[in-house]
Amino acid sequence: MTSFGIVGTGWRSIFFLRVAQACPDQFQIAGIVTRNPDKAASLAHQYKAPLFTSLEALVETEPAFVVASVPRTVNPGVLHQLADLNMPALSETPPAATVEEMRELYARVEQGAKIQVAEQYFLQPHHAARLAFAHGGKLGAINQAQVSAAHGYHGISLMRKYLGVMFENASITVHNFTSPIVKGPNRNGPPEEESIGDSAQTVAWFDFGDKFGVFDFNRDQYFSHIRNQRLLVRGERGEIINDTAVYLKDYLTPIEVKFSRQSAGQEGNLDGNHLKGIQAGEEWVYQNPLAPGELSDDEIAVGSCMLGMAEYANGGDSFYSLAEAYQDTYLDLLIQEASDSGGPISSETQPWAR
Repeated sequence: MTSFGIVGTGWRSIFFLRVAQACPDQFQIAGIVTRNPDKAASLAHQYKAPLFTSLEALVETEPAFVVASVPRTVNPGVLHQLADLNMPALSETPPAATVEEMRELYARVEQGAKIQVAEQYFLQPHHAARLAFAHGGKLGAINQAQVSAAHGYHGISLMRKYLGVMFENASITVHNFTSPIVKGPNRNGPPEEESIGDSAQTVAWFDFGDKFGVFDFNRDQYFSHIRNQRLLVRGERGEIINDTAVYLKDYLTPIEVKFSRQSAGQEGNLDGNHLKGIQAGEEWVYQNPLAPGELSDDEIAVGSCMLGMAEYANGGDSFYSLAEAYQDTYLDLLIQEASDSGGPISSETQPWAR
């Protein structure tokens, strides 16, 4: 079992707490750091978590790692403090808003600080399954990925991972488009009445030379019932389009497979209520590491970050390093720069690419 602490009590912090509650055999909450214990009392009671008013007090309980789930402006200071306390840190979001800030904090990693970022999208079951299939050899060398699934650095990380790109430089061209849409749900629930709003879409082309990526997103996709995710991954021997893959067994024999979810608790099944995994044809391409916890796909992905962080804190491999997070954030900043300039711009190699 892994003990972890958390700094912050915001909307995203709850995901980590829900994972721990659903998987008590894997995680234990060492405590929550908050500036306002009275305001957080109901949260602490719900998740049976001790409250602390300082990082030092939390660290004295010797958790395996601490999650920093605080606003971006506060986050770098929290991570510097955790580094000073020699405590592995899992940052809920990339902790910087400019390239200069990224370089400053990355210097702590070069000095030995253990920092990872809780980027969950590539660990969501449907993406994890398709990534495993894409890089399993059946499609051959991947040369193109068009991803419309998440905003900002989240979407860029998906595109980059489908392409198999790390820190290679690219030429970036951006187009923006605004269209009308019937307003749908948001974090607070469904709309009270029908109304029309603006849907802002950003399409960015990334030319890596021998590989081509497309980032395509509008924020309506997160909650809208009429704007879905889209994915195209192409290799020399086949492609994935959404939940279908086609590849060549030999040059005369195309094979088509569907990605299918396998869940417990359906119909007469009495094995609980959870995702078992995802199959492509007769092959398991993803198995849920948090089964039998009753979790949504995004919560499974957050829990997978926590499992990866526990392994990393114990001397294992990185699962999503500060370097990767900063590369995706940097490319996201370049999308805005290319959009403002109206012309293509090129990325440059940064210190974290070493």
